[in-house]
Amino acid sequence: MTVLLWGVLPYVAAALLIAGLIWRYRYDKYGWTSRSSQIYESRLLNIASPLFHYGLLFVLAGHLIGLFIPASWTTALGISEHGYHLISLIPGTIAGSLAVAGIALLLYRRRTKAPVFRATTRNDKLMYAVLLAAIIMGMVAKLTHASGDGYDYRATIAPWARSLFTLQPATTLMTSVPTLYQVHAVIGLLLIALIPYTRLVHMFSAPIGYVFRPYVVYRTRDPKQLASRSQRRGWETP
Repeated sequence: MTVLLWGVLPYVAAALLIAGLIWRYRYDKYGWTSRSSQIYESRLLNIASPLFHYGLLFVLAGHLIGLFIPASWTTALGISEHGYHLISLIPGTIAGSLAVAGIALLLYRRRTKAPVFRATTRNDKLMYAVLLAAIIMGMVAKLTHASGDGYDYRATIAPWARSLFTLQPATTLMTSVPTLYQVHAVIGLLLIALIPYTRLVHMFSAPIGYVFRPYVVYRTRDPKQLASRSQRRGWETP
């Protein structure tokens, strides 16, 4: 079971992710979207969407830092284990809470707004369930081991995660990991496998270029001037 969970499942999830992205891009380009429902309701969406997206963004950033920056690097910067634990615990809990609050509002909106509810698919329900389970389980695992310096996952989970990229998974490192963290990791792998087949696929086409594009200048005309101007025929020159 150890080899299956920590030596096979990660690669199965990665294969499903890559294959799903390729398939979706080749055969479902028009479906590569978040399927926005803003046309049906925007007031709650304008609150829930930023909460969810910013919360999830910081959650992902925290995971990348925790898994792929070795403890020796933070120690060299003068950050103690307890200090790192507090940095991971407090901002991580806040980010997770924002993401959960955003998902809760999105689910409330989908359930109470009839047009949005009718546009919700079984695929959406599965995606929300797995995503919410992954975030909540991560917060529960962190808060359960919050006392003292907390659980040092950088000595077990992080090296295991990095070993996957060398194709030599250190599965034995995961045997001593607390159960809550193991469950969180399994749900996270399932979420990775599901991404290409849900609306979450749009994260791979984030409009990063939008931030750096030049300003678009809009000029308005005085309605009075337009009303007083005589209408030209289509074939007349200006």
